[in-house]
Amino acid sequence: MGQPVAMPPSPLAAGEKIPCVSYAPFRGDQTPLDPATRIPGAQIDEDFAALKSRTGCVRTYSIEHALDQIPGLARKHGLKVIQGIWLSSNPVSNRREIDGVVNLVRQYPDVISSVIVGNEVLLRGEMSGADLAALIREVKARVGVPVTYADVWEFWLRHREVYEAVDFVTIHILPYWEDFPIAARDAASHVDSIRRKMAAAFPGKDILIGETGFPSQGRMREGALPTPANQARVLHELLALARRDGLRVNLIEAFDQPWKRGLEGTVGGFWGLLDTYRRDVKFLWGEPVSNHPSWARQATGGVALVLAVVLAGMVAARRNAPQPVVWAGVFACAVVAGFMVPLAIEKIPLESFTAGGWLRSLAMGLVAVAAPLLCAAALAHGAPTPAFAQVLARREGRLRDPLRLALGLSLIAATVLALHVALGQVFDPRYREFHYAPLTAAIVPFAVLALTARRGEGVRPVAEAAAAGILVLSAVYIAFNESAANWQALWLCGLLVSLALILWWARAAPG
Repeated sequence: MGQPVAMPPSPLAAGEKIPCVSYAPFRGDQTPLDPATRIPGAQIDEDFAALKSRTGCVRTYSIEHALDQIPGLARKHGLKVIQGIWLSSNPVSNRREIDGVVNLVRQYPDVISSVIVGNEVLLRGEMSGADLAALIREVKARVGVPVTYADVWEFWLRHREVYEAVDFVTIHILPYWEDFPIAARDAASHVDSIRRKMAAAFPGKDILIGETGFPSQGRMREGALPTPANQARVLHELLALARRDGLRVNLIEAFDQPWKRGLEGTVGGFWGLLDTYRRDVKFLWGEPVSNHPSWARQATGGVALVLAVVLAGMVAARRNAPQPVVWAGVFACAVVAGFMVPLAIEKIPLESFTAGGWLRSLAMGLVAVAAPLLCAAALAHGAPTPAFAQVLARREGRLRDPLRLALGLSLIAATVLALHVALGQVFDPRYREFHYAPLTAAIVPFAVLALTARRGEGVRPVAEAAAAGILVLSAVYIAFNESAANWQALWLCGLLVSLALILWWARAAPG
């Protein structure tokens, strides 16, 4: 899995730069969603020092948060700016943005090459096409550079009045975010197809592909899988397409933006060419790219965990003589832990943004480590999984066996986490992760234990039965909603059904 993936030849000639990249300077906890955020000029200066050897142009989206410093600092580093005006449903902030950008164009006519009046304001439904066209015409009358508007390509087809107002057309083509997501292997051809369609619809004006790219981390959308290698391949092919056909292209984006994870899930924070923390490039043009560059450390940790799970089984079997099938189960728990827990740990800092996200990710990681260890010990010791009621009973009726008590608590935690993921995918799925790695390590050992350990006696507990029903119904919906192309979703559905069967088989004495 860590083997570097070969890339096409570099789409850039020696010394050639990327035509243009979207730029936002926010790092760490900085976010444009906080009105008090102000970006120091030294931070932008540092970014431009890193970018000037890679591109000759940056696209901006607003002048709020002290971003009106960008044109002056861009001049210092020899960069051109496609200056954005952020429009919304707030006329006061719209007026402030327009007047501020007009002043910047007059101050830096040698730096600002064009102005984008509004970004996806039609997509967000915050302004009518007629009102937007009026603002575009106003800006055109006040500046001496070309003026455009930027939006997803479908909205240009719906608002011809905006087309009539602009000097050139700026379209966003993001294969990952299409209504029918496009896999990485087909992304460049999809962009080419849409660009040709738009050229036929608007033959009288130039077209700038104002946003295009692919994320390096995040959940699958149908067949679109974000990975470092897929991002690199898509960007290679997009720039090769631009060179071949003479297209005007702006890549999204210069640096990863962690704050976007709060709006779009994990994937929102990983569209950059450079990492947000180290400010290093993620890949080199034409060079192989690994999806797991830390694979050696992960493998070492996985082997250590395998040994720990086997050792847990051996300690628990000191007074027993387990059958070969039991040792096969212990080994299965060990392999699942060794393979999945390092992947789960790798995802924790990527998928965790809010306090709740960190709590969920850390809880999943803890259960992913505990479940294989406890299940291996229970297998070797011959201890069945207790019912929820036995674990959560009043003190006088609670289990006294510490192994079975810990085992039961681990299963309860795995069930709660699985229900959280499943219901999230049913009711709010667009930006949620599938968390297949930690859930695999947490659920598969209990499946092994259920198949090999002796079954409890009594009635089917109500709590387990209710959870099993919810998990099965959720799995059916998720599989239907995500399509067969999304292997992450299908993997999750298999885990949910497996956990449902484990809970359905549970038995407990009535009390």
